[in-house]
Amino acid sequence: MTNFSAGQTLAEITRSGVVESVHTGHLVILNSDGSVHLTKGDPTQLTYPRSTIKSIQTSAMIRSGLKLEPRLLALVSASHSGAEMHQKGALEILASVGLGEKDLQNAKDKPLGETERRAWGNQEPTRLAMNCSGKHAGMLATCVAAGWPTATYLDPAHPLQVAIKKELENLAGEEVALTSADGCGAPLFLISLHGLARAMRAITISTDPIHQSVVQACRDFPEMVAGENRLTTRLMREVPGLFMKEGAEGVEVATLADGRTIVFKVSDGSIRPFETLMVAALAEFGINIEDKTERIYGGSEAIGSIRACITRG
Repeated sequence: MTNFSAGQTLAEITRSGVVESVHTGHLVILNSDGSVHLTKGDPTQLTYPRSTIKSIQTSAMIRSGLKLEPRLLALVSASHSGAEMHQKGALEILASVGLGEKDLQNAKDKPLGETERRAWGNQEPTRLAMNCSGKHAGMLATCVAAGWPTATYLDPAHPLQVAIKKELENLAGEEVALTSADGCGAPLFLISLHGLARAMRAITISTDPIHQSVVQACRDFPEMVAGENRLTTRLMREVPGLFMKEGAEGVEVATLADGRTIVFKVSDGSIRPFETLMVAALAEFGINIEDKTERIYGGSEAIGSIRACITRG
C-alpha cells in the first residue's frame, strides 16, 4: 500500500463569514519553463490520474496506427456527456474498422452530463452512453489498425496498453508505480502529481506532430471533450490556448499553449471546488475569468461561497 496524505486546504466553504467545510488536497502549478510556480500539499503524492491522461492515451493510439479526424480524436480523449453527437461519434469510430457497440468492453452507464442523464430517464445503462466509450472505440480501432487482438484490448499486457504506459512514462519522466484498473475497465497507472504535471506540460509544448494533433483537436472541439454546460468545455472556449481535462476522484489538469501547467487532486474526490480552484490558478498567470460556482444559500439569500486557498503568502 502507498502512503496517502490529505495534503493542505485547497478550498473553504464559508457561511456567514464562518468556514463550514474544507477541501484538502495537492496542487502543482508549473511555469512555462517547467519550474515550479506554486505547490500545495505534497507534489510527490502518488495519484491515479484517472481520465486526465486520455490525451496521452490517444497519442499512443495514433503512434500505433489510429487515424481519425480531429473531431473524433477529441472524442477519444474525452469524458463525454453522452449526448447524441458523442454516442454517434463513438459508433462512427467503430464502424470505420468494421466493429460495433457489441465490441466495446467498457463499463455500462447512463450519460454523465446532467441534462443528458435527465433525458435518458429510466432507460438501462449502456456501454455507448458511458463517458469513456470514445476512448474505448479508439482503442478498438487502434487494435484493428495494428493487427492486434480486440478481445483482450483491456489486458495490461496487451501491446496497446504497453504502448500507452510507455507514452505516459516518457512524458512524465518517471516510471509507473502501479497498474490498476480505471472505472471504465481500462488499465490505470499510478504516478506522482508532479509527474502528471510534467507529462501534461510535455505533451502541450511537444514538437511531435502526434502530440500537437491531439491537444489541438481537444482545443478545437471542446464540446466533444466534455459537453455543453460542463466546466471543461466552457473554459476551453473562454481561454485562448487552454487545454483542460478532468478526472474522477477529484483530479484536474490544465495547460496553456506556452507550457504553463495546473494540476490538482482534491483528496476527498469531490468536484465541488473545481471551478473555484481553476479560476484562482489561472489568476496566478494573470488570466481572469468569472467563477460561476453556485453560491452558498440560506433560504433564497446567498450568504456564503467557496473560496480558493492556493495563493502564496
